[in-house]
Amino acid sequence: MSLIEQIRESEKFISDQLSGQTPSIGLILGSGLGVLADEIDNPVTIQYHEIPHFPQSTVEGHKGQLVIGELQGQTVVAMQGRFHYYEGYSLQHVTFPVRVMKQLGVEKLVVTNAAGGINESFNAGDLMLIEDHINNMGDNPLMGKNVDELGPRFPDMSQAYDRDLIEVAQKTADELGLEVQRGVYVGNSGPTYETSSEVKMLRTLGGDAVGMSTVPEVIVANHAGMRVLGISCISNMAAGILDQPLSHDEVIETTEQVKQQFIQLVKQTLQSL
Repeated sequence: MSLIEQIRESEKFISDQLSGQTPSIGLILGSGLGVLADEIDNPVTIQYHEIPHFPQSTVEGHKGQLVIGELQGQTVVAMQGRFHYYEGYSLQHVTFPVRVMKQLGVEKLVVTNAAGGINESFNAGDLMLIEDHINNMGDNPLMGKNVDELGPRFPDMSQAYDRDLIEVAQKTADELGLEVQRGVYVGNSGPTYETSSEVKMLRTLGGDAVGMSTVPEVIVANHAGMRVLGISCISNMAAGILDQPLSHDEVIETTEQVKQQFIQLVKQTLQSL
């Protein structure tokens, strides 16, 4: 079965359960941030394992379900848990849900993650609006034959994160009295955290935060002509900045502490999109 056929089959399975709802905004919720989906009104919840051709989420902090409904007056489809390259999936599989979202009618994608802070002026618990990214995964989800129906062979990535959406989020943060950072997200393959020397290298290259997701999804969203807003929760400072070991438990703990600010920022931003 071709990729197009798989996308259509997944979209039909989801649409058949939506009673005519057409989501216009997609949400990808990272480690510890899936709580936002609990705010969705009149939700239709679909487990990933029920959807034809969908991968399965295997990481703690990722529930593994789609939630479709109303949030701040917008019809949204939220991924409560995402997929990662380090889980053994190809980047084509990792990004398959973005393709399905586009087929469902999504035009704007809000992608979130928990990330390690590289910029030494950042603190654990900060929220960062992503202005650009560096693909350091050694792979690209668009490798192989291009499917022209899905997007161009050579998509422009000069504004991978929509500048107007960034300014909407910044204005929202200002109105809420939330101090947010802005910077460049580096996507690594994982699953190991970076060494101190790798963090120094990434800082030299212009990175402000580092994680193991987001970049493939944003590449595919741009390929599909979607507008993207990215938000990182700085869940810990990267290796070598503080003299302490890194753990996924710390990531979940920090996102739990800042979840109210995160929910506020995303919900209020949605009102203006």
